[in-house]
Amino acid sequence: VQLVESGGGSVQAGGSLRLSCVASGVTYNIYCMGWFRQPPGKEREGVAIIDSDGLTTYADSVKGRFTISHDNAKNTLYLQMNSLKPEDTATYYCAARPYGGKWYGPLAPGSYSVWGMGTQVTVS
Repeated sequence: VQLVESGGGSVQAGGSLRLSCVASGVTYNIYCMGWFRQPPGKEREGVAIIDSDGLTTYADSVKGRFTISHDNAKNTLYLQMNSLKPEDTATYYCAARPYGGKWYGPLAPGSYSVWGMGTQVTVS
């Protein structure tokens, strides 16, 4: 599986952005996909994930502001980000978890083995 993110950019506080992640290659064995972010000088953290049944999990910091969704026909994962804050500034990564492998929780980066290159989001 290959993942390519897009949609990042610079926005003022209170604004919105929508990130997209196109998955290609072997995708039938993907259990869940998610968005992660890494602020400057900090560790990567889970933002939102969606599993193969459509169940979602969000980090407390983004609940009510961010929405994750997946378009199966387009093999595309989305993250709609509203009411953006300066603390949302980070490089955002798309990730996928095939069935199997170690599980550290839905928002733990270690649970995911496939990663995109990231897209920068800057909120001022």
